[in-house]
Amino acid sequence: MIWRSGDFIFWQTIIMSNMDEVFHLGKLIKSELNRQQRTVVWLARHIQCERTTCYDIFERKFVNHEQLEKISIVLKHNFFRDLADYEDGVIGESS
Repeated sequence: MIWRSGDFIFWQTIIMSNMDEVFHLGKLIKSELNRQQRTVVWLARHIQCERTTCYDIFERKFVNHEQLEKISIVLKHNFFRDLADYEDGVIGESS
């Protein structure tokens, strides 16, 4: 197969699109909450919001920085580091 420069850009776009689907901050938060065996009610109480808001957060790919800071503090997990690692290409790389 002969590669042209346009082919590289096309495949790079597909790979980046797939990486975007891999990183989902809401799913990471829910996963960490489950790992700590905490409930949604517990999280809602500690970040001072409704339980339904927590479920909404779990569905979001990205979370605003104020909410993320509160969640990081109460779960004692640095989600900002996860985001930075993703931005640096650490998360989502193939082995």
